[in-house]
Amino acid sequence: MTRKDLLGLQDWSREDILRVLDTAVRFRAVNERRIKKVPPLRGRTVVLAFFEDSTRTRISFDLAAKRLSADTLVFSSAGSSTAKGETLLDTIKNLDAMRPDALVLRHPASGAPHQIARRFPWPVINAGDGINEHPSQALLDALTLRDHLGTLEGRTIAIVGDVLHSRVARSNIFALTTLGANVVVAGPGTLCPPALRALGVERRHRIDDVLPDADAVMMLRVQRERLGGAMLASAQEYAAFYGLDVARLQRMRPAAIVLHPGPVNRGVELSPEVADSPRAALLDQVRNGLAVRMALLYLLLGGEDGSADVAS
Repeated sequence: MTRKDLLGLQDWSREDILRVLDTAVRFRAVNERRIKKVPPLRGRTVVLAFFEDSTRTRISFDLAAKRLSADTLVFSSAGSSTAKGETLLDTIKNLDAMRPDALVLRHPASGAPHQIARRFPWPVINAGDGINEHPSQALLDALTLRDHLGTLEGRTIAIVGDVLHSRVARSNIFALTTLGANVVVAGPGTLCPPALRALGVERRHRIDDVLPDADAVMMLRVQRERLGGAMLASAQEYAAFYGLDVARLQRMRPAAIVLHPGPVNRGVELSPEVADSPRAALLDQVRNGLAVRMALLYLLLGGEDGSADVAS
């Protein structure tokens, strides 16, 4: 792969995205075998530096590296010298002195992975930076949608909720529009402002306005950690106006599916019945997340040069 880093998807071409998705399909087959480890990254070290809480992303990157036979070093800001005032740059300089081969970085400051990528020679993968982007999540979502819909060309994908603060939404908008989908957004006015149209999406006011036309609905987590109290009503009121329950699910197209990046606030974005329904592809997203992150590490660390067979 000619790219050094995965920082965001705004400048990724259709060919770039499809290369990752197609490689992920090959690794998905590996993950279904009895022996799930393959050797392409043997002897490599991947640092996972997470300065924000994470479950799915951190664990799947850790497991993805290990399935490729790489070693991992998991760094968490909790209990580290960052609590004593050490800067991000100084932390990464110290990690660089240990000669890693790649860095997966999650940080609350938008643009933090970009700054690190400019200063160091090894690949940097953005695992979520502030409210900017979360590109690996969008890639796994695109793979999940392609699995269920066959193609994204001409499909209508609805993104509902706090689009303004969602790095997942922003990366998905870039990826899905590049793949030919029509993206429609809906959410409370303060969290889904008209300025989002500049990203090439259609904005509607209510969840009920998008359900009949959507081939898939992506429900976003209510991010209370990023919201001021004045921007969001009570959880009960949010669920009433923007939550996806069984009654709303029945207004969707019969083959339409439901996605959510997790963690789900049950009874807020999704009712328990919808979250556990056959039309909810949440666990497909998790399975595809592991395969996509294996593909990213493999491609960014030079695995496509033919030196190792994915299926071996």
